[in-house]
Amino acid sequence: MGKKAAEALDINYEDLADYLHTHHSVYMQVDSSVYYLTDVNYEAWRAQDTSRRNEKNHFVDCSDLVPTVDEFLTLPFVNGHTIKEVFSEARFYESVKGTKEP
Repeated sequence: MGKKAAEALDINYEDLADYLHTHHSVYMQVDSSVYYLTDVNYEAWRAQDTSRRNEKNHFVDCSDLVPTVDEFLTLPFVNGHTIKEVFSEARFYESVKGTKEP
């Protein structure tokens, strides 16, 4: 996992799937909640809750693992809503590689 960039990305919903395929992760903020959207060894996709850590100090998963980005975008993990449903309220931030989130 990288560190959340300071400035929000200028991205629309139609470009989000391509962004994830290219960059493999992004931070998504909805209200005060921040999620780390990422792939798992290029084989599955998941969302993680950045406010919770496990015993290895990694973010805790808050969505199911699914094999495709398209399927991932339809998961209702944001208080029962999908990314598409909350997109207009969300801000997205690059995951800056080479640095760890505190």
